[in-house]
Amino acid sequence: MKRTALLLGAALMALAPPALAQNRTTLDIYVIDVEGGNATLFVPPSGESVLMDTGNVAPAAAKRDADRIMQAVKDAGLTRIDHLITTHWHGDHFGGMAELAAQIPILEYIDHGPNVQPAQVVDDFLTKTYPGLYGKSKRTIAKPGDRLQVAGLDWRIVASAGQTQTASLPGAGRANPYCAGHTPGEDDPTENAQSVSSIISFGRFRVAHLGDLTWNKEFNLMCPVNRVGTVDLFVVSHHGQPISNAPVLVHAMAPRVGILNNGTRKGGQPPAMQVIASSPGIEDLWQIHFSLLSGQEYTQAGMFIANGVDEAQAAMPVQPIAAPPPGPNAPPPPQHNGPAFWFKVQAKQDGSFTVTNQRNGFTKTYAAR
Repeated sequence: MKRTALLLGAALMALAPPALAQNRTTLDIYVIDVEGGNATLFVPPSGESVLMDTGNVAPAAAKRDADRIMQAVKDAGLTRIDHLITTHWHGDHFGGMAELAAQIPILEYIDHGPNVQPAQVVDDFLTKTYPGLYGKSKRTIAKPGDRLQVAGLDWRIVASAGQTQTASLPGAGRANPYCAGHTPGEDDPTENAQSVSSIISFGRFRVAHLGDLTWNKEFNLMCPVNRVGTVDLFVVSHHGQPISNAPVLVHAMAPRVGILNNGTRKGGQPPAMQVIASSPGIEDLWQIHFSLLSGQEYTQAGMFIANGVDEAQAAMPVQPIAAPPPGPNAPPPPQHNGPAFWFKVQAKQDGSFTVTNQRNGFTKTYAAR
């Protein structure tokens, strides 16, 4: 009887209106702290929601990150997640999925398809856990050129499974002057290059969220012509690591504002910070964490930082510290399991938008272009 009641309750939630708060007039975007992973929630006035990524995979971190996502979900007044996009199969992007699905109905699961970078934890998830999740709802394999049907948004998939958009989006398609100075990087055989990448429009307001798309794929997307156009908000790729965020992408998109979902020892390295800071028209960069990898030399003023460091410091370092060695044998950063704060963006169809730092209540409004 108890199981029947639970199933009936879940079914009723799935049939309920997508959001409790139906008087929303803005596109609300929550960039959620999942300690160097990724999670971004989009809720337009229709209430139909899109969540991109679910945080880290270690058991304690997965629960922590799912709970943090649920705090944003509740703030948005949602009773379900309509679309969940997993950008790629790295543990900091799909980790909290099962824990989240146990707390709220998810109606559609979207990903790029098979994992190209075999790892036991990923392959176990894809064969043993994931089918049980999407089997109760719907699974979609994203392809460049696809349009995600979300009431009130124009949501375009511009890269997926290592392929990039070949046609220009409406209003884009001009020659990209930064292509001539581009230096190719090493080919990336990892899951990062497979990222499901999106350009989202709400009236005149435009957002780029490209997951962890890497340097050479950015060139494929943006050259010889800029197929994306300009954006107002750039959710910085790959936590602000320099194997992504090429000038050919960032400078051509000319974002007014960037939001960096980094960890204190993950992302925000000086080369990437320099590219963002020198991008034409950039006004501000907001950081989920103070980055020890950038130090005070390349970081932002404290009012633009949502969370501090994972270990108490006698003094904030001026010079960047060395990035930890890459690879599976790299030591894990200290866990930060205390209070966490998000950034909330509220955008209007005229292109104006406001960013709020939950930690300190600092708010800044950006007028329409």
